[in-house]
Amino acid sequence: MVKFRRRPTLGVVTALVVAITVAVSRTPRAEGPDGEVAAIRKVLDRQEADWNRGDLDAFLEGYWHSPKIVFLSGGDRHDGFDAMRDRYRKRYKAEGKAMGRLSFTGLEIETLGPDSAFARGRWGLTLPDGKKPAGLYTLILRKFPDGWKIVHDHTSIGEDPAAPRSPG
Repeated sequence: MVKFRRRPTLGVVTALVVAITVAVSRTPRAEGPDGEVAAIRKVLDRQEADWNRGDLDAFLEGYWHSPKIVFLSGGDRHDGFDAMRDRYRKRYKAEGKAMGRLSFTGLEIETLGPDSAFARGRWGLTLPDGKKPAGLYTLILRKFPDGWKIVHDHTSIGEDPAAPRSPG
């Protein structure tokens, strides 16, 4: 008597397909142009472009419009979107003030979960009077239904490299 091997049943094949599908869905995806890192980079690129057009309100669209947002800079803490916006307006849009040309460099973005990430890098301004303030920043971002928003901004300012240095 010749024994025939049984063909895999539909149930075994289905289980195998389900197992492979689950394994693939849990594998981290490479960040492509539609990935989360690219989406966050787009927010920051848009902020840079908005700033360089002199459009502070458009620049601020990258931030969470909430009283819970926190902005830290120069030893000061600003709680809430309105306080942060007022700080920007006083520093860069008041009479006799200029926004200058902004650049973000050395950008690093790391997702912390499906709806949270942090970004860090360097910022630099070139002002009409030739001054070039610059520094570092660390941002915490959350993904909302309308996209990624900065919910926490800690920005430091270094010495202006064009300013004369006093001997140490």
